[in-house]
Amino acid sequence: MPDSMHETAKEIAKKDHISVNQFVATAVAEKSSALVTEEYLEERAARASKERFKDIMSRVPDVEP
Repeated sequence: MPDSMHETAKEIAKKDHISVNQFVATAVAEKSSALVTEEYLEERAARASKERFKDIMSRVPDVEP
């Protein structure tokens, strides 16, 4: 890890009253979750059908909430 990035991590960890290791582990978990979510959404989008969406939306009543 570059020194500048390590210093930034130390500063943020200190402000949050956590260890640098805990900060890095949380950052990795957040990034991993974002990537897995992106992959999931891309897979779902690939299966999507505009026609099916329009069909389903046409069944929703047009009333005020």
